Amino acid sequence: MITLNDYLYSGDTVLKILLRYSEDLKKDALENSNSIDLTHSNFLIQIIELLEHTDFLTSQSQRIKEFYLYMTDRYPFLAFTFKGRIKSLIRAEEKFNGYILEYIYEYFKKNGTYPSEAEIKNNLGYFRDLIAYRIVISLPMCHVSDDESREEQELKYLYEIADVLPGFLEERGFTSELSGFSDEDLSGRLSDAVRPYYRDYIERPGSKGYQSLHITLYDNYARCYTEVQLRTKDMDDLAEIGDANHFGYEKSQEENRTKRDIIPQGECSFFDEAYERLVKLQKLELADVDVNMFKALNNQLINDGCGLFRGRQILPFEHLSRFQE
Repeated sequence: MITLNDYLYSGDTVLKILLRYSEDLKKDALENSNSIDLTHSNFLIQIIELLEHTDFLTSQSQRIKEFYLYMTDRYPFLAFTFKGRIKSLIRAEEKFNGYILEYIYEYFKKNGTYPSEAEIKNNLGYFRDLIAYRIVISLPMCHVSDDESREEQELKYLYEIADVLPGFLEERGFTSELSGFSDEDLSGRLSDAVRPYYRDYIERPGSKGYQSLHITLYDNYARCYTEVQLRTKDMDDLAEIGDANHFGYEKSQEENRTKRDIIPQGECSFFDEAYERLVKLQKLELADVDVNMFKALNNQLINDGCGLFRGRQILPFEHLSRFQE
């Protein structure tokens, strides 16, 4: 069986790894009539397109930057950052195989049978966050009066910004995607016009208390999906260095995804292959990896200059609050 780990020790660039891995997966999929691996290969091609043809990112980032400029004018008293990234190769590979495991596991628990190859394939068509932007806001204490709650004030501005964002970007070539969240999972703080488009993890916090507003948009110019996340600084701290940080999240995901208690090895080949690929990645010692522009002393001390593990940054902007004197 072909796995990503097989390509991480030859000193190649991330792009070369992607090209070789996707080509070999496609060849093997055609030889064995495996439509899941063929879908996997096509998923990798999407990442290759992002890395090879970056002209559209200039256009997309510029249109996102226009909302940043709007905020600097509308909210000069706020401090905020705009960051954009292309999902890392390792995270994308983990997520793809994790989707397969989760879908088969939940399907079997519910039905007592395994899903068909076509059903598994259909479930893999929902990747929307290969490109993502994050907006993080903070209200300096000098702008908070004694009788006000800083947290409440920040929430007020966050939801206010969320109300404006979809319409602003739709005027610039984006189309908002329905979130699929039910009404009871959405906050009354959002206006009726935008509520159906947001996944409100503030109203319904995620794992380990994770909070954020997520919206998915289709860029009609670039013909790709992108995700925008909106958070306060406290929410971002929890997600990045608190209990909900990515390492903790991945650890809990590892426990959930690698359950084999009800699916014995050999009963579902698609589960077996995804399981093996995911476990190999989760056991990866980054210090042993030899990828061009990547260096790690261990799994915490990492200098990722190519987007192998932490993603590739495409839009860093920071606005510091004015009038702090």
